Amino acid sequence: MRTNEIKHRLNQGGHSIGTFFLEFNTTGIGRLAAEAGSEFGVFDMEHSGWTLESIRMLIASTRSSTMIPLVRVPASDYHFIARVLDMGAMGIMIPMVESGEQAHQIALAAKYPPMGRRGAAFCIAHDDYTVGNVAETMESANRESMLLAQIETLAGLNNCDAIAAVNGIDVLWVGQFDLSSALGIPGQFNHPKFLDALRHVVETCRRRNKIPGMMCDPTNGKQLLELGFRMIAYSTDLWIFQAALRTGITELKSAASAIASNEKPAE
Repeated sequence: MRTNEIKHRLNQGGHSIGTFFLEFNTTGIGRLAAEAGSEFGVFDMEHSGWTLESIRMLIASTRSSTMIPLVRVPASDYHFIARVLDMGAMGIMIPMVESGEQAHQIALAAKYPPMGRRGAAFCIAHDDYTVGNVAETMESANRESMLLAQIETLAGLNNCDAIAAVNGIDVLWVGQFDLSSALGIPGQFNHPKFLDALRHVVETCRRRNKIPGMMCDPTNGKQLLELGFRMIAYSTDLWIFQAALRTGITELKSAASAIASNEKPAE
């Protein structure tokens, strides 16, 4: 398995900045994002409606780039985790992780023996169709793959220490919309209760030597970094596109309006 540069950098105390994809399932989107500097990309199955076939294409067309392809599966079932890894994903994000036992079952599904019980198939997409030493391939996959457990419920928040304690879980990823809703303050990301929850996740990660992660927008990314988050996803493809398009169109409409005003004949 190829070296997961961002996992090694994060494990050494560094940072990594990437993005999410929910809308544009095209053959060029991963390479386009990589060229823009995205170090990892999360292809989302939970909210996009993308099928496994769509995810397979997105991973395959991204693996030639420098960007690390990750996938958010819709649930923690074995068949989602193992199949997406076999397609070549270098990490899995799992929503609604609420207990240490659930995190343990996720790790078992994602890792080859002796760490887990992932079914073995080789010379396929995940090892780039290469013939190699089976034991070395399994060890490499266990070492280089990432598991991101989403903390987005009250149970997950209360049990995040037990989740972080599981061998194989690399990242506690805050799902901000669901977690703020669970706290009774939907969308209030500067509310003291939400900020306290973020600090709790960060402190848990520090204590357990795990990585705190979260999505950001241009207004709160610096704040998250200052709080201690080290894996940051800058927005999503559709929001980035919409914001850039809105900015450009607004500026052009303003310019057109100004020209029209100047050209209006005096009465």
